[in-house]
Amino acid sequence: MIGYGFMGAAHSQGWRTAPRFFDLPAEPEMAVIVGRDAERVEAARQKFGWAAAETDWRKVIDDPAIDIVDICTPGDSHVDIAIAALNAGKHVLCEKPLANSVEEAERMVVAAERAAERGIRSMVGFSYRRLPAIGLARALVAEGRLGVIRQTRATYLQDWLADESAPLTWRLDKSLAGSGSLGDIGAHAIDMIQYLTGSTVDAVSGTLATFVTERPLLGETRGLGGTAAEQRGPVTVDDAAWFTGRLSGGAIGSFEATRYATGRKNAFRFELSGSLGAIAFDMEAMNELHFYDATAPAGERGFTRIIATEPEHPYAANWWPTGHALGYEHAFSHEAADLVQDIVAGRDPKPSFVDGLQVQRVLAAIERSAADGSGWVATA
Repeated sequence: MIGYGFMGAAHSQGWRTAPRFFDLPAEPEMAVIVGRDAERVEAARQKFGWAAAETDWRKVIDDPAIDIVDICTPGDSHVDIAIAALNAGKHVLCEKPLANSVEEAERMVVAAERAAERGIRSMVGFSYRRLPAIGLARALVAEGRLGVIRQTRATYLQDWLADESAPLTWRLDKSLAGSGSLGDIGAHAIDMIQYLTGSTVDAVSGTLATFVTERPLLGETRGLGGTAAEQRGPVTVDDAAWFTGRLSGGAIGSFEATRYATGRKNAFRFELSGSLGAIAFDMEAMNELHFYDATAPAGERGFTRIIATEPEHPYAANWWPTGHALGYEHAFSHEAADLVQDIVAGRDPKPSFVDGLQVQRVLAAIERSAADGSGWVATA
């Protein structure tokens, strides 16, 4: 695993826990964790349970004992690491968004397709797809319970940057992150709507805003943020994004992504409205899915609150008794379990690098639209 920050911790938990709760056809061995700072990566190794620590990811790529490379670094390094790993015959799990540009993502797709001809698999880490409530939502749509989907709404609201004295982390540097709220959390909203509807976002009209253009430099990292130093630097990404999208299936979607929604900690919310019903979800109540059946008798209609912890719900049977809630971290165990099963079975995992490229094209189109007065821009 390359990277040991927030996502490194989440992925480590996934790799460590998946084989304890899922009957996997192969046992993942947490062989080596990689980071540029020798002292910090060694501390991460001890904390997260990896066998060894390394400061040069190229040595890991060259190691014949390594089968899977898990990329948890900032977006600017995804392309080089992923292509090198695939060319070296390693299966790859890459955090989202896939890259920092469409061109980089296209190169990664080419490498992935060539590697697939040799049985080498690749996957993008859109982990929210693997929540039981999301699996239920996907099934309801696929079964036609919503009928023709006409409208989708997706918002991802956080507030960890609402304090303008919060420090300048790598997520606020376009050269490292690619974009701000748009790519960091807006990518989740785009992927989720495309995943649930089975449609692609084919055209967008977008607006981007940066509210605080300068912040204190980062002193010490803590979670998503950290402590502030005395020096200051420029913010080079968007703080918030709003966009409307036309979906290939005929629906219209509205989206918002912001890290300035005061009071909202991780409010990833979506609602799909169809001719026969609707579904609604809020990540801050992640074990729940709300379903509206428009075919019920008029006097009995209303949103039904479904607790997605039953054995019938995806992944849930591997965990706790019914009604006992799962958490954010469980999605990463599901991600690891699915990847191992797909590799052993010789299946192409989902979401693929092609799926990641599609999201990248939507992100790029939103930026072009915002730069040109919010006019409609095709994503292709």
